[in-house]
Amino acid sequence: MFERTALPSGPRVISARLPGARSVSIAAYVLAGSRLESAAEAGVAHFMEHITFKGTQAYPSTRAISEAIEGVGGSFNAATDREATVYWVRVPRREAARAMDVLGELIVRPILAADEIEGERNVIVEEIRSYQDDPTEQCQMLFQLALFGDGPLGREICGDEAGIRALPEATIRDFWRVTYRPANTVVAAAGDLGHDELSELAGAAFGQGNGAIPEFVPAPSLPAGPRVHVGRRDTSQAQLVVGVPALHRDHPDSWTLAVLNGVLGDGMSSRLFLSVREDRGLAYDISSGLVDYADAGALVVSAGVDPASLPEALEAILAEFVRLRDELVPIDELAKAKSYLSGGLELRMDETRHVASWIGGQEALHDRVLTLEEALAAIEAVDAGDVQRVAADLILDDGLRLAAVAPARYLRGLERRLRLPA
Repeated sequence: MFERTALPSGPRVISARLPGARSVSIAAYVLAGSRLESAAEAGVAHFMEHITFKGTQAYPSTRAISEAIEGVGGSFNAATDREATVYWVRVPRREAARAMDVLGELIVRPILAADEIEGERNVIVEEIRSYQDDPTEQCQMLFQLALFGDGPLGREICGDEAGIRALPEATIRDFWRVTYRPANTVVAAAGDLGHDELSELAGAAFGQGNGAIPEFVPAPSLPAGPRVHVGRRDTSQAQLVVGVPALHRDHPDSWTLAVLNGVLGDGMSSRLFLSVREDRGLAYDISSGLVDYADAGALVVSAGVDPASLPEALEAILAEFVRLRDELVPIDELAKAKSYLSGGLELRMDETRHVASWIGGQEALHDRVLTLEEALAAIEAVDAGDVQRVAADLILDDGLRLAAVAPARYLRGLERRLRLPA
């Protein structure tokens, strides 16, 4: 499935060969995200991701970087998370060296020009404003604060407008100098190329460079914020997010939790979709999902509902929580959820970008890298008793946290209603 090499004082390289694939996808994970920031530095990791695309030593402008990849039909992007920042490129197989070179330039050799830093402040502020103007995004931000508190896991990754405008240029440069080291990077590749060739390309593109990387602050005891967090907005649809603390990333029951989530709200055959949307017509969009960090996690349900239906929708969601906690999942329903999860993993393995993400994300953030067969076996091993046991451990009244965005008159009394039914 994959091969791995740790280059001396350089990146760790992991690759999967897919014979016959016409594309090559490469993902480079810098093991630095927003969890490394102090309150005064909030947003610097995301700012760093932005500013690398403004020019590098070999590609001195955004246009030059874009043309290097798009000019051969490729695509590329980046994203900042709490514990890593990932840059990815997908190109025709013959352009693998170009793809690796661009990633090395973005991470190891950005120009970080002062005028570009100043100009990018406005771009990031507009990005922050776009999230704040979106009730769905606002509700997710409020829930993060309610569950994780006002710390690195609860703050918005982008930071806030005032902080971005005041963020010192020296702070941005220092963040790059300390964290964007070749040895603090994982390079993952998938395509019809050998591991030795990819390792040579990575060594040439990233070079060497090590250093002491600061550790992030441990997660607080969860839940760490207010039980209910609301945003008052005159919207025609209310946004609702409710959840509980869950499992850290490499917990032994992680695959059981994934199956539980599949039963609860992942997909159109899940309980929440069928009961809250199809049977009761309370929501157009409803789903559940998992958040997992090195030392914390969450099980989260999100929905858009008629404001007047907020109490009824909350009641219906909590009823499904209790049903998971108190009743064994029927054999046929459990089999369906496991097949949905397994099949989704298998289908994604046909695409080079997903394979690179699969092996790279595990190498960068997990204790070990699973093959697809090992993951499928772990899913298959989950039984109904496991699901009910994990549900009983997690679904507790004291753990519930709720965020809602709606007109003010519909937000009254939500805290009183945030109780699991007897």
